[in-house]
Amino acid sequence: MALYAIGDLHLSFTADKSMEVFGPAWEGYMDRIREALSALAPEDVLVLAGDTSWGMTLEEAEADFRFLDAFPCRKLLVKGNHDYWWNTVSKMKRFFADRNFTTFDFLHNNCAVYGDYALCGTRGWFLEEDPQNVKVLNREVCRLEASFRAAGDRPILCFLHYPPLYQGYACPELLETIRRFPVERCFYGHLHGYAIQRRWEGIWENTEFSLISADFLRFRPKKICD
Repeated sequence: MALYAIGDLHLSFTADKSMEVFGPAWEGYMDRIREALSALAPEDVLVLAGDTSWGMTLEEAEADFRFLDAFPCRKLLVKGNHDYWWNTVSKMKRFFADRNFTTFDFLHNNCAVYGDYALCGTRGWFLEEDPQNVKVLNREVCRLEASFRAAGDRPILCFLHYPPLYQGYACPELLETIRRFPVERCFYGHLHGYAIQRRWEGIWENTEFSLISADFLRFRPKKICD
């Protein structure tokens, strides 16, 4: 039994948006994802940190979820900025149940327990991308805090889609929320290509930060702990 995480799979079995157009780093990426996930055991847990499918709706993303559900490990989904299929948790759970997809759950205003750890997360936000959209950031901060509070006294592993910290940028609101709780490690995605060079790897305050976007990990989920 082990805990793994990866972000930004950008699956596109139905949507015509193959990431291979972005160069050699993405060549054959769906086959590489298949090979990597085949190595995970049924008792393992995999956190998918956003941008899982290019599908615009749940129906358009169905083939991508069917592909993922074929691997028996438990999967926890975090919302990404390109997850246009995302809906209310009740609707997504009903959609999966209707199709007998049994391996999925969500990190959204809640937490999951893995051993002694609480697994918490939300999408996050870049205020610098849209300075007017303070409401979105405030909502993400509230979701992250709700997730942390659900953890109780457990040490926290945090999973975000957007990085709250990287070279040349910091999100004070998200970082302050992280600082106030016992977050041992924070994992994030979203950064690709040249932007990977701006990643923050290391300790901030008492939390260790790590990038887990799929192309950075060469499409093999990062093992976090047994």
